[in-house]
Amino acid sequence: MFRNWLLPVVFILLPFAMMNVVPRIATQEVKNLNIAVIDCDHSTLSSRLTQKLQASMFFKLYAVCSNYQTAYDLLQKGKVDFIITIENEFEHNLYRTGGSDVMVTVNAVNGMKGGLGNSYLTQIIIQYAQELNRENRAVSQQPVNIKPRYLFNESLDYKPYMIPALMAMTLMLLVGFLPALNVVGEKERGTIEQINVTPVSRIEFILSKMIPYWTIGIFIVGFSMLLAWKIHGVTPMGAIALVFLFNIVYIFTISSLGLIVSNYSDNMRQAAVVMFFFIVIFILTSGLITPVSAMPYWAQEAIKLNPLYYIMTAMREIYLKGSTFNQLISQFVPLCIYGALASIWAVISFQKNN
Repeated sequence: MFRNWLLPVVFILLPFAMMNVVPRIATQEVKNLNIAVIDCDHSTLSSRLTQKLQASMFFKLYAVCSNYQTAYDLLQKGKVDFIITIENEFEHNLYRTGGSDVMVTVNAVNGMKGGLGNSYLTQIIIQYAQELNRENRAVSQQPVNIKPRYLFNESLDYKPYMIPALMAMTLMLLVGFLPALNVVGEKERGTIEQINVTPVSRIEFILSKMIPYWTIGIFIVGFSMLLAWKIHGVTPMGAIALVFLFNIVYIFTISSLGLIVSNYSDNMRQAAVVMFFFIVIFILTSGLITPVSAMPYWAQEAIKLNPLYYIMTAMREIYLKGSTFNQLISQFVPLCIYGALASIWAVISFQKNN
């Protein structure tokens, strides 16, 4: 074990990351949910309701919109998680009839996040209703009637949310892990020394190793989509071609990362441990287990270095929202940059003695 300097380092770093970093970010709490408020009444009571929502630790007032279309555009782009619409004559109806309506539009792409967020919102409004009741007995015990509306995932089913992410994880395990072991296996068998004395260039050698796995990766994407449709009835709301486009770039990226690991590894055991280390970190910080909004600020910034985060976000947007390419440009560009840098590093780090 101590002959390979990288293994002891990984043995130290992995427990450190699991025991120190992960408990700080792997929380099941749903907080820091962005809300957009449409106040159609502009009264004292409606303003108090907005202030009470803003003061909660679970919600952040992202915007106060003048119309529903503006707020819906923010929801579509993922800027906000909830739209709270306070009806016209909100205050007047409270005093005249003892009750009023508040419509809540929920981004239910993540069913657990949407359901818990709506529960928190309900509790806050109920507390507000109790305050009004103590101040004015003319107001009923529950003067505010909440009408939730779940978008993109009306049943709050976890399957449409998890299946796109599982596709990305499968690709990482197969297209990212196996190429690294393949190249290292040649080092152990000594066959790579025979390649080193041939006129085969670095790029030709790397392409010869990567193209088969790229082909396998594209097949896995199509096969996974077929299984999701036949078994769970989950199909993408957006274009299927867009699913393949993003995954082709993602496959190119993670296979390059696997090749980088193999270039710096001396045997298969070392490569396997290093790849396992990065895969665990990528999964835990991708938003698969914990909502990104619930993580601390430094963790949200560090996630920008995780390619799995971009592909998971894009896949979920395509499957659940039917997002277009223009709406996903913020995920596509980082993936392309990541893939270009990783491929260049993979070519440079491959040592070939002519």
